[in-house]
Amino acid sequence: MTVAPHKKAKALKPNSRRPAKELCSECGLCDTYYIHYVKEACAFLNQQIAELEQQAHGRSRDLNKEDDWYFGVHQDMMAAQKKQPIEGAQWTGIVSTIACEMLNRGLVEGVVCVQNTEQDRFQPMPVIARTPEEVLAAKVNKPTLSPNLSVLEEIERSQMKRLLVIGVGCQIQALRAVEKELGLEKLYVLGTPCVDNVTRAGLQKFLETTSKSPDTVVHYEFMQDFRVHFKHEDGSLEKVPFFGLKTNQLKDVFAPSCMSCFDYVNSLADLVVGYMGAPFGWQWIVVRNQTGQEMLDLVQDQLNTQPVTSEGNRKQAVQNSIPAYDQGVTLPMWAAKLMGVVIEKIGPKGLEYARFSIDSHFTRNYLYLKRNHPQKLDDHVPEYAQKIVEQYKLPQ
Repeated sequence: MTVAPHKKAKALKPNSRRPAKELCSECGLCDTYYIHYVKEACAFLNQQIAELEQQAHGRSRDLNKEDDWYFGVHQDMMAAQKKQPIEGAQWTGIVSTIACEMLNRGLVEGVVCVQNTEQDRFQPMPVIARTPEEVLAAKVNKPTLSPNLSVLEEIERSQMKRLLVIGVGCQIQALRAVEKELGLEKLYVLGTPCVDNVTRAGLQKFLETTSKSPDTVVHYEFMQDFRVHFKHEDGSLEKVPFFGLKTNQLKDVFAPSCMSCFDYVNSLADLVVGYMGAPFGWQWIVVRNQTGQEMLDLVQDQLNTQPVTSEGNRKQAVQNSIPAYDQGVTLPMWAAKLMGVVIEKIGPKGLEYARFSIDSHFTRNYLYLKRNHPQKLDDHVPEYAQKIVEQYKLPQ
């Protein structure tokens, strides 16, 4: 396929599609004529979170504040639940509710979100939803690499002027980098935290290695109780301790892009909805700027909220996890369950659990990058991530 240059974009050299190569996160930008911005826009070719934070939020992180290292630019955080959950949603449906409200009130003409194909419940299919029904058809996470930005050309052709985009960090960094080229009057960005995505084949290996019934899994999540929760078609819930995962078989299942990512918390979204900084059963909401506050205000009366809290100390648990993951240690299931019970009682909770998760992944990813792409280490690791990693002793 020949891709025509877009406006004033610099042309790429022949055969330069997917220039991030094995680090490509399949965000979809390279499937459009916006590929001509990829060398500047791609999160894995040009790490520019600080500059784009300034553009999106009016400031970048204050590196004198530890909360900024971890959670990015923010003006508010809280834990929340919908008073009346959406049936079949992965959580209570806050993301879907915001998107539906924005369409119903005419604030946007479309919502970029991800449905699944008819053939496969986990195969992502990015769409521009124009009705609440199309938004609700996209509920539940698809834990696979998804080309959300592949719809950018359709946005421009449709002449939409007001748009909501739901996405993860690598997609949103590329989106922010080309935002001014889209011809929009208003862009709203609703983000979810993201870590450890896989290819569809990688997902199948994870399910078959970890779940007792891989073919009936509807969705799953790595939860604050240190267990993976698998929801099955019959409504049953299967819980597998983190420490019982077959790490030796799964070390290579995650996408290289995810193993090289330092934007777990989706730094460039206006509003972020996840779970890891909230108590078990609640969702964690991070308001990054006034646009994010406006989005949250639309559904505030439909939510129960409470302040975020922090409890415990993550440091030793993170330090112990580094060599365990590095060496592919897998505990017998009885020992994994026992350790899970103990850590659930005395381990980190709330924002401290979020820091635990960020620390664990950033130290792992730093080692991955150092060993596999050492030439990228200095330019690719943001300053806030370096500060986090420096708290721990890493193997060579």
